[in-house]
Amino acid sequence: MSQNMIETTEHLVLHLEKSRGDAETPICAIDTEADSLHRYRESLCLVQFAVRDGSVLIDPLAIENLSPLGEYLSQATVWMHGADYDMTMFKRQFGELPAIIYDTQIGARLLGVRRFGLGDLVKQYFGVELSKSSQKADWGNRPLSPKMVEYALNDVHYLLEMGDIIVAQLRDLGRYDWFEESCVAARRKVLERDDTKEEMWRIQGSGKLDRRGLACLRALWQWRDAEAKTWDRPSFMVVTNRELLEWSHDLASGKCVTLPHHFRPDRLKRFRSTVAAVEALSDAEWPERPAGKRRKRDRDFDRRVDALIRDREQASARLDIEGSLIASRAVLESIAADDAMPSELLLRWQLECLGLTD
Repeated sequence: MSQNMIETTEHLVLHLEKSRGDAETPICAIDTEADSLHRYRESLCLVQFAVRDGSVLIDPLAIENLSPLGEYLSQATVWMHGADYDMTMFKRQFGELPAIIYDTQIGARLLGVRRFGLGDLVKQYFGVELSKSSQKADWGNRPLSPKMVEYALNDVHYLLEMGDIIVAQLRDLGRYDWFEESCVAARRKVLERDDTKEEMWRIQGSGKLDRRGLACLRALWQWRDAEAKTWDRPSFMVVTNRELLEWSHDLASGKCVTLPHHFRPDRLKRFRSTVAAVEALSDAEWPERPAGKRRKRDRDFDRRVDALIRDREQASARLDIEGSLIASRAVLESIAADDAMPSELLLRWQLECLGLTD
């Protein structure tokens, strides 16, 4: 297992050419590390890259031009584990994704594996216990410590062989087509996702606030975002989402908010200015609550949902996979309410499991 760090465009080009060989469609394993736990605006800090004969680390912070990697991946079959985040990073970096992406996590879950973290699978398939010591390391720092290098390389060292094992098991069970369909859908989901959505302040749990509470939340979220940007730290290090929701609820109820003792005087001053600005808003300036789609719940609807859940659980038990893989409750309720055709919400293999094919 090589521990070379690629730090120049020239070295990158040479390594990619060597890795590709004569293959029309190169095959590799990829993982990424970012600094989202340590910086306001996360950036791609490391790319772990493996082919059959070894692994290397590619340093985006040192390489002036990463486009050769993007070009290579655009024609490659790439194995990842828990690929959503890595795909999001590559989409942001290159504006596109690898041509084909296979996810060992998806494959393992379709086999019925319940503990499907990378460390769990490496232990299951190779009997190796991976270190978690660098899981929350600051990957933006240089030089990387020997422990960080080992941790990073291990993230891709086993992926290609693990992929071979998983594919063989999926074929034995007749589920390889499920795997391919699921991986294609996961890739498409990332490509179609709108990463520039507005109203990011509407965090999970905000639906329980009234309009005055939403006005408080919007203002406090913007205050937190500005503090994090100035400090160059992730927003949760200023204040967590849970605390934002609690403070918004208290302010909307006319209660005082007790702020952390470690807040500096200038941060306290900006917080108080934010609260004063919210209190000066008129009712008309408060955000609207999102108009949720109300379903008419009746016995017939409940009966249809129960029947779908029963079919899902029977399929889940028969196949020994998690029911949520086949369909979530929210999807089943949408089908029961005729909000959408089943084929618009589920993959072909999921429809077959539920007996919903035409």
